[in-house]
Amino acid sequence: MKNLSQMLKQAQQMQGRMQEMQAKLEVTEVEGAAGAGMVKVTLTGKGDLRRVSIDPSLMAADEREVLEDLLVAAHADAKQKVEAVMAEEMQKATGGLNLPGGLPGGLKLPF
Repeated sequence: MKNLSQMLKQAQQMQGRMQEMQAKLEVTEVEGAAGAGMVKVTLTGKGDLRRVSIDPSLMAADEREVLEDLLVAAHADAKQKVEAVMAEEMQKATGGLNLPGGLPGGLKLPF
């Protein structure tokens, strides 16, 4: 029984760390850029789009396709950075515990 109570205590601690991680991800912002910084997007740690910054030189009508492509690339860059931040935070929250198959119950981040 001692092992069971210890496991429950560890599970409660991990749950607390996961809640802290969720709160931190809500306020974390990551910027992705494309076109040598001519297009920038900012995402939260949960992947919500917060800001878009576009260099005025790309606002010309004949640059529309380039601008669209750069927006997609900047978003992909920011998303990759968010995933890296989430992985790092998950590592901290689980105390380095390697969970085979990912999180229990197929849980995915961001929540």
